[in-house]
Amino acid sequence: MDTATVFTESYYYFTVAIMWLLHVGFMTYEAGVSRRKNIMSTAMKNIMTIAVVTPTFYYLGWWVYFCMQEGFLPTTSADGSAGSGAYFCGDGYGVPWDATMGPNLGDNISGVFWAAFVLFSWTTGSIMSGSVLERIRISAYLWLTALMGGLVWVLAAAWGWSSGGWLSFHFGYHDFAASGVVHGIAGIFALGVLFNLGPRIGRYDRNGGTRVFKPHNLHLTLMGLMIIFTGFYAFYAACLAITADSAPGWLNIYFNPATLSAITFTITMGFAGGFAGGYIFAKGDPFWTLSGGLAGVVAVSAGADIYNPSLVLILAFFSAGLAYKVGTWIEQNARIDDAVGAVAVHGVMGFWGVMLVGIFAGGYPTGLAGVKTTFLGQLVGAAALFALAFLTGYGASWILKKLNLLRVPPEVEVEGLDMSEFETDFYPEFGRAEETIINADGTEEPSAAVLRAAYADLK
Repeated sequence: MDTATVFTESYYYFTVAIMWLLHVGFMTYEAGVSRRKNIMSTAMKNIMTIAVVTPTFYYLGWWVYFCMQEGFLPTTSADGSAGSGAYFCGDGYGVPWDATMGPNLGDNISGVFWAAFVLFSWTTGSIMSGSVLERIRISAYLWLTALMGGLVWVLAAAWGWSSGGWLSFHFGYHDFAASGVVHGIAGIFALGVLFNLGPRIGRYDRNGGTRVFKPHNLHLTLMGLMIIFTGFYAFYAACLAITADSAPGWLNIYFNPATLSAITFTITMGFAGGFAGGYIFAKGDPFWTLSGGLAGVVAVSAGADIYNPSLVLILAFFSAGLAYKVGTWIEQNARIDDAVGAVAVHGVMGFWGVMLVGIFAGGYPTGLAGVKTTFLGQLVGAAALFALAFLTGYGASWILKKLNLLRVPPEVEVEGLDMSEFETDFYPEFGRAEETIINADGTEEPSAAVLRAAYADLK
């Protein structure tokens, strides 16, 4: 076996191992945000994401990625020859019963490259998981995350995250580290779900004010975010396309030159600028300081392979501020109960990042066809992916709602999902009366009293 093959196989294998930290972080982060009565349900939701998305992606998603890149426009080159991407269905890639998708001593690449994509799929589910905390049925969540992780985001990746996708081939769409095809898709899919799911009981008062449900452990939430940030380095690294027989040097997902050095500059400066922006715009709020770091990195991910570090610092700083403002507006004005701000941090910042490439990197050639990136091309890509995400998220959750399968009954929500699902209190040493809710006027009162009153209003 040659050295290039060994290196490529090892490279993807270790990015997958480190990317597991993303899901450790998501579980920790969401459990910290949850109220005490929903902690275990929240954690189990993240674990079961892996259980349902992995086989869905194996049997469906991998095929979608390689076989649906052309979308509605055939990817033909200027001389009329068909096919511009690296792989096509006829090559055997993406077919789960093909010899390349199982034990095969002649194949050192498919499994580890497939696993990297599986980790991206889990991430889309985990992003949605946080936004729908404390009121969604776990069965409904699993159906939705299988749909998004096994089909929706993969279709977006086929269109715009491959050298042969119709968005990149025809419009020069550039989205190196998946601002749009992972973060944007997951956040806007979640937005569609939230429209049908509705807010948690007691979230909004009779006068239109917004109550704050205090996290049971904010330090745990911040620690979870820091773990996610660690996994981001592997996430970025896995966005490089490396094969044993590729041309010398590193390539991005569009087979254009890229380097680990460039993306290391971007992600580190992105976190620094995002933390600073979150801290300043949110006036030192701990949650939004760290969420600002995440928002900043999401915003610069699309151009992470080509941005100058100084530009990254500036874009991440102001993007963190924008995420805070948008998240606050969604929560207080639009009255959409997004428990962790995922729509703003991932959805809005994801598509904002796509458009930033059109503004600051116009003229950069993308893909094997060498089509230049333009603001219009990025806009076409953002519009197509936004529509794909929102319509599927809204439509699937609407069907579940009509079947009365989307949301837990009110009495279960008030009591807590842990007691309903597991018939036990995992934290009996803490009295439920100790939990408090912050009212719209800033005063605090026991959670139990507020929820009883809100529950009574529903009857």
